[in-house]
Amino acid sequence: MFDWIRDNLLTIGILLVLAAAVFAIVFSLIRDRKKGRSSCGGGCAHCPMAGKCHQKPQKR
Repeated sequence: MFDWIRDNLLTIGILLVLAAAVFAIVFSLIRDRKKGRSSCGGGCAHCPMAGKCHQKPQKR
């Protein structure tokens, strides 16, 4: 087993770096969402979702 780890040490290291980057991105998105921020830039002039993204709540 230790031979396999030694033979694949570079691959394991790259995997750990990529996993840390994905974790940091997801953590940042969750933190921004809790603070009320989003990834939307707010420029809806040419956005295909302009009518859905910033709708006002409908009265019932």
